Amino acid sequence: MTRLSPAFFTKPIAHRGYHNTANGRSENSPSAFAAAIKAGYGIELDLQLSRDGVPMVFHDHVLDRLTDESGPVRDRDADALQKIVLTGGMDRIPTFADVLTQVDGAVPLLVELKDQHGEMGVTDGVLEAATAQALAEYRGDVALMSFNPNMIAPLQRLCPDIPRGLISSAWRKSDEPQVPVDTRARLAAIPDFETVGADFLSHDVTNLNAPRVEQLKARRVPIFCWTVRSVEQEQEARKVADNITFEGYAA
Repeated sequence: MTRLSPAFFTKPIAHRGYHNTANGRSENSPSAFAAAIKAGYGIELDLQLSRDGVPMVFHDHVLDRLTDESGPVRDRDADALQKIVLTGGMDRIPTFADVLTQVDGAVPLLVELKDQHGEMGVTDGVLEAATAQALAEYRGDVALMSFNPNMIAPLQRLCPDIPRGLISSAWRKSDEPQVPVDTRARLAAIPDFETVGADFLSHDVTNLNAPRVEQLKARRVPIFCWTVRSVEQEQEARKVADNITFEGYAA
């Protein structure tokens, strides 16, 4: 019996919101989240920690790709980050608290905690605690996930009532060159699913035939996948996955 709300299985999940820079909707922006809500999609988003300990909704560890600024997100305070305009639109980097206020339970939220430490080891726990605190009064459907099992484990204590999952992939060097090879080899086998108390798996759509994914699915573990980019890929993914995270088309 899954702890995830049925909404996580009935609404396709828009990757970093229903973004489209041609229409002025940057990824992980209020405009992209508003578009997802209007279209009836769930929302996947990413959390990074500011220098002063505020969860910010932003994917990359550095500002360079998504803004006209440069350098690590974690080197700036939240007030400064909120003034930075996102490339491809007029939105600025939002705080997690602001996004929770915006969504207000309208659609399910699939929230990824990013490992700013870089090697998938033990973290300082600050982002995990700040995320749990931000969600303390939130009443909408939400689930937390991370590539790093060390970030999922403490959520059992911090927010035991919120479903949590692991994100996984084949852990190719080309995708995660900063992660030590022994760590990548270990994580590719998804050995921590049970020990961290995970409720679901979110797996790379190009690797859904992995034996461990098949094993977990046979145990009726909910399987999500990322990132689907076409109708054809969605149709194939749904042969395995219970729901998809998508971008670049109307799922």
